[in-house]
Amino acid sequence: RVGQIIAIRTKVNRAFKTSMEVGIRVTVQDVLTNAEKTVSVAHATYVAKPVGAAKVELKPVQLLSTEDHLEHSLAIERRRIRLGYAQVFQKLMQESNKEGDFYACEEKDTLSTEHTRVQSTELVLPPHANHHGNTFGGQIMAWMQTVASISASRLCRSHPILKSVNMFKFWGPSFVGDRLVFNAIVNNTFHNSVEVGVRVEAYNCEEWIKAQPRHINSAFLTFSAVNDKGELLTFPRVKP
Repeated sequence: RVGQIIAIRTKVNRAFKTSMEVGIRVTVQDVLTNAEKTVSVAHATYVAKPVGAAKVELKPVQLLSTEDHLEHSLAIERRRIRLGYAQVFQKLMQESNKEGDFYACEEKDTLSTEHTRVQSTELVLPPHANHHGNTFGGQIMAWMQTVASISASRLCRSHPILKSVNMFKFWGPSFVGDRLVFNAIVNNTFHNSVEVGVRVEAYNCEEWIKAQPRHINSAFLTFSAVNDKGELLTFPRVKP
């Protein structure tokens, strides 16, 4: 919150052949008691930007502490799980696209997910980009959180609290001058939480005129919500 001291610590946990995992830990410090607590942990995957056509191969990281060795071992497991997720979801998508396959919710007192659909358009300006002219990944994530939060609020009638971001992946770059279109919709509710899916498409001027978008990002954001007493609110069931 405003007035608190935030510390962000990062380090490379493991370098694979052409990619690396960077661990990120965010802590907040109370200025009155000096007490420090962790508020967020994340793991980001990076590749080095190649100069030519060939990918940049990375050198192994030097492990200095017991914690370094542990994170080094966990990184390969997280990579295995991440790749497994991709295969599982791809299989599910293929099965759901079969002719005649559909889902219908017959429960009473359900709300249509169409009510939660939100769309936003942003123009990428120079302050939104890095020195390569590519849009900052964090800027895209911030825009995604905003549109997802609005989508979730359509169900809880309160201010949703972001709990996690899953399967956030860059499928392609965007650049200064691009128009980014954010589409969000509630996928499902789980009693005290809700998952919102966000898809991001980019257009340059020519693509905008021809209506030919580039799919550059997707993610699934999980929210909860509390009342004035700090108690978790219950989300209604939804009908896709």
